[in-house]
Amino acid sequence: MKPRMITVAIMALGGQGGGVLQDWIVTLAEDAGWTAQATSVAGVAQRTGATIYYVEMVEPTPGKTPVLAQMPIPGEVDILISAELMEAGRAVARGLVTPNRTTVVTSTHRTFAVQEKVVPGDGAADSAEVLALVRQSARKLVADDMQQLAIDNGSVISSSLFGALAGCDVLPFHQQAFEKVVEHSGKGVQASLKALRAAAELARTRTMPPALVAKAEAMKTAPRALPEKAASAALAPLLTRIRSDFPQAAWDWLGEGLARVVDWQDVAYGSEYLDNVARFAKRDPQPGEATLTIAAAHWIAVAMSYDDVIRVANLKTRSDRFTRIRGEVGGKEGDVFGMEEFFHPRLEEIMGLMPVKWANWLDRSPSVKGWLAPRLDKGRRIRTHTLRGHLQLHMMAGLARWRRGNRRHAEEQTHWQAWMAVAERALDAGDAPLAAEILRCRQLIKGYSDTHARGEGKFDRLMYAVPQLAGQPDAGVKLAGLRAAALLDPKGKALGEHELALGLRTKVAA
Repeated sequence: MKPRMITVAIMALGGQGGGVLQDWIVTLAEDAGWTAQATSVAGVAQRTGATIYYVEMVEPTPGKTPVLAQMPIPGEVDILISAELMEAGRAVARGLVTPNRTTVVTSTHRTFAVQEKVVPGDGAADSAEVLALVRQSARKLVADDMQQLAIDNGSVISSSLFGALAGCDVLPFHQQAFEKVVEHSGKGVQASLKALRAAAELARTRTMPPALVAKAEAMKTAPRALPEKAASAALAPLLTRIRSDFPQAAWDWLGEGLARVVDWQDVAYGSEYLDNVARFAKRDPQPGEATLTIAAAHWIAVAMSYDDVIRVANLKTRSDRFTRIRGEVGGKEGDVFGMEEFFHPRLEEIMGLMPVKWANWLDRSPSVKGWLAPRLDKGRRIRTHTLRGHLQLHMMAGLARWRRGNRRHAEEQTHWQAWMAVAERALDAGDAPLAAEILRCRQLIKGYSDTHARGEGKFDRLMYAVPQLAGQPDAGVKLAGLRAAALLDPKGKALGEHELALGLRTKVAA
């Protein structure tokens, strides 16, 4: 008879305490008289460094010394602990999770990988799909936001993961043994014990994951009520208009869009938003599915709430941002912490804040622009935790009341009206799928400064392709392919290859 052996793999990012968790597990086994061995393989360039920790533990073998492996072997991992959801997905891809063997304990929060961040569009992997894959691949799954649970209890994620391991009853040790290990660690003991016990209780009472797994099912249910954040007395007439004038399938999107543009400006701006969406809703060929209306509700809201210096200043001075950051760094009541923001506005951004007439005058004065450019076009560091720094951004955010009269808004408004006109021409030609895809192309434009310029350049290339695709039976599908290619890389190499494959003339920058 072979002695009982248990293998544990831990997937953690830099700074998440994976090494601490590994040491706790080794100590837990050795305190019970087991032989335990720990190894680790550090990764590079994966969100502050992803490390695979590996523990093998063998029950007491009097007179014999077990020989233990140094790396996890696919198909032979009993317990997989992941400190971030995508690391659990990577473990499945590596073959470290086996349906009839592996218990998975994972946090469901995300720390985005470099590959997800560099995509010009939304490069984030679908968390619901990853979690569903892990659940399908594992023998047993304990999944929840272990990082938030730890923060709520004043501790760190290694404590909550250790507690979840205790609660899922896959190791032959009582919870008291887990707690003893933490007590002897000597650092943040009470907070760590609190997080451990909360996670252990969670693991015992709920092995099913929370809202992330329900996401796919929620998509299949009937439309929900309008979002709570869009419900206020000032917005009541606009909410009534949504219910009376727009298809029900689009209510969620309209509610979110309305909340966004009103937060960006004011209620009157929200009414203008509904006017723009109505131009497409009244021509939607399938009001039951409301595909065209949903595309309009989504992307017109994005277009009308563009990123400018005023918006950035507003977001950086909100009290809830300071509260969130304090929680992220583990700050306690009474702790003092500071933030230094980096800004690099170009002269164009400064001119965008000016009234149209002033900006036009400056355009006609190259000597003045030449004098201003080197003095304004340089990076600045603003310490927003100081009175001076906070007031600078607060005053900048206060320019929102005059925003609709500045040059940037005039330019953006002209741009989105021309974009909607292109989509309306597709509707005039009877091609609703192409019209919806034209609206979705707004996804390419985001941010400000150089980021905005690059996105707008790709957007212009797609709009240049629309007349060439118009009249083809699959014009919408082809434009969708171009949009997907444009989102693959910042420089537009994939887009150029796709344009060539379709035989399209390309727009040459002036």
